Amino acid sequence: MTTTAHGQTEARPFRPLGVAILTVSDTRTLADDKSGQFLQDGFEAAGHQVEHREVVPDEVEAIQAACRAQLAREGVHTIVVTGGTGMTPRDVTPEAVEALFEKPIPGFGELFRMLSFEEIGTAMMQSRACAGLAQGKVIWALPGSTGACRLALEQILIPQLDARTKPCSVSSLLY
Repeated sequence: MTTTAHGQTEARPFRPLGVAILTVSDTRTLADDKSGQFLQDGFEAAGHQVEHREVVPDEVEAIQAACRAQLAREGVHTIVVTGGTGMTPRDVTPEAVEALFEKPIPGFGELFRMLSFEEIGTAMMQSRACAGLAQGKVIWALPGSTGACRLALEQILIPQLDARTKPCSVSSLLY
């Protein structure tokens, strides 16, 4: 048995997942959404399929409607929402997605902020990144910066969405 990056083992097969990427912004479009494109490129390079990508306004109802639409899609296993996790009045992503969670995953936000501290210091306190299970799928809410998306993708999402990650990964919950 060979162990690879992130404690993965080749004894378990890789299982590609369907991913939906929702960028929360009042100003971005798909054409200039660098963070959403970065996430799409990263997931596809890891072997996953991006089934849907869109830009959603910074409104609780719009974010929830977009998430519900993706929760209803059979080919989508996980939803990544980027943007709107800060502390300004327009940042409402956590309020929108947490209302959809059946089970929160507090360790994601805790780990994300710990890793962020290593890169941006105490500014990490302003991140309200969160994740949770909803209708058998995981919704991840990330800050909108490309740096934050890179950190989450490389150090948390790719390993946790890979069935080969030991001792366990959330991917086992998604099939």
